[in-house]
Amino acid sequence: MKVLAVETATSWQSVALLDDDRVLAQEDQEATGAHGTLLLPTITRLLAKSGLMLTQLDGLVCSIGPGSFTGLRVGTATLLGLRAATDLPLVLVPTLEAMAWSLRGTSGLICPVLPSRKDEIYWAVFRWGADRLERLVSEHVGSPQALAQTLTGGTTIFGEGWTLMEPAIRAALGPDVTIIPASGDPVRPSAVTVGQAGIERLLRGEIAGDHVAPLYVQRTEAEIRYEQSGGVSPVARRQARVATKTAARAARQPRSTGKTRG
Repeated sequence: MKVLAVETATSWQSVALLDDDRVLAQEDQEATGAHGTLLLPTITRLLAKSGLMLTQLDGLVCSIGPGSFTGLRVGTATLLGLRAATDLPLVLVPTLEAMAWSLRGTSGLICPVLPSRKDEIYWAVFRWGADRLERLVSEHVGSPQALAQTLTGGTTIFGEGWTLMEPAIRAALGPDVTIIPASGDPVRPSAVTVGQAGIERLLRGEIAGDHVAPLYVQRTEAEIRYEQSGGVSPVARRQARVATKTAARAARQPRSTGKTRG
């Protein structure tokens, strides 16, 4: 089964053509802010290199995040356009799931981690069992401390988010958690594992419908403000503000002397 796979969830762009597990052509490059200008020419080069036309493929596979908003929009929009032009089926693969495919056959828990906004990371937890990847913890975004609270036992943690936040994550880990080094160099998401995961989904008939949207997994501003307030709810903050304003107005009003005119 031949597919074109695209990974644009981070600043690192990866494009690959696969025939089942065999990589026909692949090109990875730094693309910070340039996915929109680099992606289509890269696809064209790889098709020419492999001697294939889009119509000879069996499907299109796209990483859908979480990750860079701009990169994800470019990737999905490009493959939606190719789907419209060719009628090829489109398969969507969560980015962290595709990263877990790079450790196929690994025992124990697998936790791929990507950087999010400042001091936050994306993560999910998987486990390989019976030649099938199981999702144990769905995609989350939050602090290194929040990630550490979801882990137990022996866990393989990897990815750019782990590289950036390793000291903070290790400091928050419980005593029952053991970090297992990842084999190889699976730091960056790869279109190869996006394609491998996508082929399995394609065989199961998991085809994208008309409504396609990236998997952003971002916390709302309200959640962030709640955490920054030390866990004080919006209602409690509002009540405190009202009480402060009421006290200030009362302090400005002249006090009654209690005397009456005779």
